[in-house]
Amino acid sequence: MDQPPGNRGDIRDFLASRRAKITPAQAGLPTSARRRVPGLRREEVAVLAGVSTEWYTRLEKGHIGGVSEDVLDAVARALRLDEDERTYLFDLARSSRQESRTPPRRRDVEVPPRVQWLLDSISTSSAFVRNGRTDIVAGNALARALFAPMFDSVTVDKRGRPNLARYIFLDPDAPGFFVDWDAAGVATAALLRAEVGREPRDRALRDLVGELSTLSPEFRSRWAAHDVLMRHDGVKRLQHPDVGRLELTFQSLDLPLSDRAVHDLIIYTAEPGTASEDRLKLLAIWAATRSQAAQPAPESPGVG
Repeated sequence: MDQPPGNRGDIRDFLASRRAKITPAQAGLPTSARRRVPGLRREEVAVLAGVSTEWYTRLEKGHIGGVSEDVLDAVARALRLDEDERTYLFDLARSSRQESRTPPRRRDVEVPPRVQWLLDSISTSSAFVRNGRTDIVAGNALARALFAPMFDSVTVDKRGRPNLARYIFLDPDAPGFFVDWDAAGVATAALLRAEVGREPRDRALRDLVGELSTLSPEFRSRWAAHDVLMRHDGVKRLQHPDVGRLELTFQSLDLPLSDRAVHDLIIYTAEPGTASEDRLKLLAIWAATRSQAAQPAPESPGVG
């Protein structure tokens, strides 16, 4: 067998879902009213990719481990995959190859002090480190204040670390905090889907997906769409319990902490001159005050 059954299922469902999104007209193919499937047929994708129908059918069943990059490129073009989807397809192929069948167990890495110092030096923007499972593994004071509802949620792990996916889909208060909750859910499920492509044997990741699929119908629906997102940047609107409505821009930056695990540095800031900037500054002052209050008082010098 080319790869474990779970991986074959991911490949099959992903390719079938992308094929269903493309109409013959979009692909420049003749069409008729007698079509029984949405989107393209397998044989039509095969023609567009320049391979046989039998070969493409085998590929869509998950036998992808020995496929060349040129053929994967042709399939990606035929299915009109965007850059993230193409990367996901190549990740699925990489994890299916013979030499990747028994990779070393991926270990979580601790955030080194120098990264925490970097986060703490950022005082007017919220900054945190997120791993591929959407755990927040480190953050500055303003991040903890900005995302207080998530840090205070019952969905945090035993170490008190929030998980974005678990909060969004399992905390009933999340739709009140994320103004665009539906869009946040779509993006978060797509980020997890990309991580599954990179690390299909990550048991903690599979457990998280299983937990969310069991407990959240909304997650099940978004997971079944097989959408993929490698990085999430843009604008986020939050309804903060202390300072009210915030509209913030956020940027994701690669943070290479290990050879295997994915980590991103996420920075949230406000447009200068806006009410959101004033509210974020107020939150930063509160966060700095609380941080100073939590530090132990310096010892008084002894009397000589």
